[in-house]
This record gives sequence, structure tokens and C-alpha cells, in this order.
Amino acid sequence: MGKPNSSSKIEVGDSKDSNPFFSILITSFSTIFLAELGDKTQLATLIISAQSGRPLIVFIGASLALISTSLLGVLIGRWIANNLPRQKFTVVSGIVMLSLGIYLVTQGFIGFIQN
Repeated sequence: MGKPNSSSKIEVGDSKDSNPFFSILITSFSTIFLAELGDKTQLATLIISAQSGRPLIVFIGASLALISTSLLGVLIGRWIANNLPRQKFTVVSGIVMLSLGIYLVTQGFIGFIQN
């Protein structure tokens, strides 16, 4: 009777180990995919592909660029995770995002008033 419990615990442990992998994979893919749709990078890639007439080469170059920037983001993120306390990083990143939001809203409001 003890063996079924131990094997079921192993199966549960294995499924828990694989769930974060797929969860993180799906989350990162969908977030980046949606964030990149219609942005400047995609429009630049579209224009370069149309101008050059070499879509495969443009695809390879754009893919390498996105992989490189993603690698840089992952490496910096890993460094931050290892060297900064999570709570301090959360507070600092929140302040930075709020500051950027306030700045952009202010600039938009100023631009609206001037026009």
C-alpha cells in the first residue's frame, strides 16, 4: 500500500516540474508575440523585406536580432535576480514605470494643448 502512494507522489512531482516549464514557455511566447505585433520592428522588417525583395535573408536577420535582444534581456534579468533583492527591484521598477507613464501622459497633454 505504501508503494502506490510513493509512485503517485513521484508522478505528481514530475507533473509539477513540467508545468512551470510549459507555463513559462507559453507565457513568454504569447507576451512577446503580442507585444511585437504591429510595432516598429515589425514595420521595419516589412519595409526592408519589400525593398530588398529577399524575404528569407530579412527573416534570418530579424530573427537573429530578436534572439540577440532577448538573450540580452534574459542575461540582465538573471543578473538582477541574483544580485538585487526582489522587493527592492519590484519597488524600483514600479517607480520607474509610473514615472515613465506620468512623463508620457504629460508630454501627450502638452502636445494636445499646443495643437
